Amino acid sequence: MLFKDILGLSHIKNHLWSSADAGRIPHAQLFVGPEGCGTLVTALAYAQYLLCENSGGENIPMEDSCNLKCNSLSHPDLHFAFPVSNSDKVKSHAVSDNYLQEWRQFVKEQPYGNLFDWYQLIGIEKKQGQIGVDEAHDIVKKLSLKSYEGGYKIMVLWMAETMNIAASNKLLKLIEEPPDKTVFIFIAEDEEQILQTIRSRCQVLHFPPLSEDAIAAALIEKGLMREEALRVAHEANGNFNKAMDLMNKDSEELIFEKWFVQWVRSAFKAKGNKAAIHELILWSEEVAKTGRETQKKFLKYCLAVMRQAMLLNYNVKELVYMRIHIDGFQLEKFAPFIHERNIVPIVKELEEAIYHIERNGNSKIILTDLSIRLTRLLHKRAAKSV
Repeated sequence: MLFKDILGLSHIKNHLWSSADAGRIPHAQLFVGPEGCGTLVTALAYAQYLLCENSGGENIPMEDSCNLKCNSLSHPDLHFAFPVSNSDKVKSHAVSDNYLQEWRQFVKEQPYGNLFDWYQLIGIEKKQGQIGVDEAHDIVKKLSLKSYEGGYKIMVLWMAETMNIAASNKLLKLIEEPPDKTVFIFIAEDEEQILQTIRSRCQVLHFPPLSEDAIAAALIEKGLMREEALRVAHEANGNFNKAMDLMNKDSEELIFEKWFVQWVRSAFKAKGNKAAIHELILWSEEVAKTGRETQKKFLKYCLAVMRQAMLLNYNVKELVYMRIHIDGFQLEKFAPFIHERNIVPIVKELEEAIYHIERNGNSKIILTDLSIRLTRLLHKRAAKSV
């Protein structure tokens, strides 16, 4: 992966290669950014830049052996850690090395992919992966050895917020005092979930969402007509992974739309209607059958819809990017029901449901309770204007 292959982010790319050229290479860096913004591809390009002693920024030949090994993710001094779990392939004590073949496939096919895409690929979408203490033990062992090619040793930890406390504590000393020419690159979407003692030892680099122009240009290059590319880029809201899903019409959000519209339609019928309550229970059971990562992703999607509806209700249309593709449902008609009297409690209920699902609560009970609570809030009237 080269810097020239990364969409947008010119200021970040310039910062990374210019600081590397100047010899200012922090031993621990934390790349923080939303899904689909390019944190992983940037980390890979930066690692390749350091390992292969490239110069000249984007104009780098790919023919030499070092660049070829980095490009295939097989360089002996480039190491990876990412969330995993036991599966049909690995029965116990799963670590990243057990899934390296799948990881190379994932990076090649979905370099802007998200955690759910990764879990689907390795068959653990109904589990919650983590970077555990077994992984931390492997990291310590790998980085205690000398560099194979005499240069840098680089450890890329993708989705570092999934690292548990035991693993974090085991790595603290190594991160604080690493061997010479050892570089940690942590990648995260939510830095608040990373142990403070880890964060304090890292230089943090925040990534913005990708610009619509950068996404549209990439989609046009992939064969999309300009008008459609601009529409998809706007709806993707800075997330290239979502843009690719929308282009290929295989986004999981199409399922989320169906679930959301099901709930809304049942909610509007629920007042004084026992049959509608039964529909809400059936809806909760349907969603609860899926994996916890799917449930969390769906609830985050609901949060986004509620915020977009609020913006529409208050006529801030320039900030509205979301579209719902279900026939007969219009976000504009739903928007008046999301207002100043219920938006805060709605957000609170959704965030609490995510919290309880993360902690392995009973999904059916959590979602049934949530659907009834949200239905009550949806029927709450807006304050009368004076």
